[in-house]
Amino acid sequence: MSASAKGIFFGLLGFAAFSVHDVLIKHLGATYSTTQILFYSVLFAFPLFSFMLVGTSSSGSMRPRHPWWTAIRIVTIIANTLCVFYAFSVLPLTQTYSILFAIPLMITLLAVPILGEKVGIYRGGAVFAGFLGVLVTIRPDPAEISWGHLAALGGVIASALSSVIVRRIGRDESVLALLLLPMLASFIVMGFLLPLDYRPMSFEDLVVVAVLSLFGFIGINCLIVAYQTSPAVVVAPLQYSQIVWATLFGMYLFGETLENHTIVGTALVISSGMFIVIRESLVGNSRRTPVLRTRGRIAGTIMRIGPLLRARQRKRDRRR
Repeated sequence: MSASAKGIFFGLLGFAAFSVHDVLIKHLGATYSTTQILFYSVLFAFPLFSFMLVGTSSSGSMRPRHPWWTAIRIVTIIANTLCVFYAFSVLPLTQTYSILFAIPLMITLLAVPILGEKVGIYRGGAVFAGFLGVLVTIRPDPAEISWGHLAALGGVIASALSSVIVRRIGRDESVLALLLLPMLASFIVMGFLLPLDYRPMSFEDLVVVAVLSLFGFIGINCLIVAYQTSPAVVVAPLQYSQIVWATLFGMYLFGETLENHTIVGTALVISSGMFIVIRESLVGNSRRTPVLRTRGRIAGTIMRIGPLLRARQRKRDRRR
């Protein structure tokens, strides 16, 4: 198997694993609060990711060098996971994905004030078309917009802001500060909020949460392999394969139907995101390429693989 084929295979496998992860969120969301699902998912995921991160960073310090930026990023990660978990719980899967696919568009916009990026007419037009697609998806009628739609939009903003902050401070911070601190903070915050709407969980549902965390872990590791073996321009567009899984899972597990406005809106968002990815890769008018360098699943997960990939690359370079 060639390197590109291996990257595509593991990329598709990783995003498929995340699709199952999201289906389990929706299943649990019918019974339990978002904070409760997130609390237990972090609880089960923390040991897995902790073992994975052991020995990754050359420095074991979790003390951030940019405390204010790190604090803002932690807040955005917690807000992102809360918003995305809630959106998956209450919205049709295809609608949720269609809105979340706008994250690369928001990254492009936020990179202007935070990274000093310049967005030209072509990428600017793609961003406009993409957000038009989001409006088509949610149909901006006050009677049609729900808290789930607002939560998904909030997840887009929070996820994009978190990703752009990593681009600003990522090379200065240890991988432990970038990855473990948000997990610890999320666990503490969710534990504090847990009594507000707690329902005792059956053993079967605890197993479901454990499986949810396991699929998130599998998805992260598959994407690590994908990005290590193939260029980002090959792997990044594979996230849109999730719309296929969302359609199938939504139809056969939750009785959802794919409406025309969702199809049109999703097509606009995906086309815009693909254009930005290709533009960053081929034209090279962005020295920071914020979208292409945002590795991994960028919505609804605390763990981001970009810092981990950079740390592993530095470790390999030192051995040479």
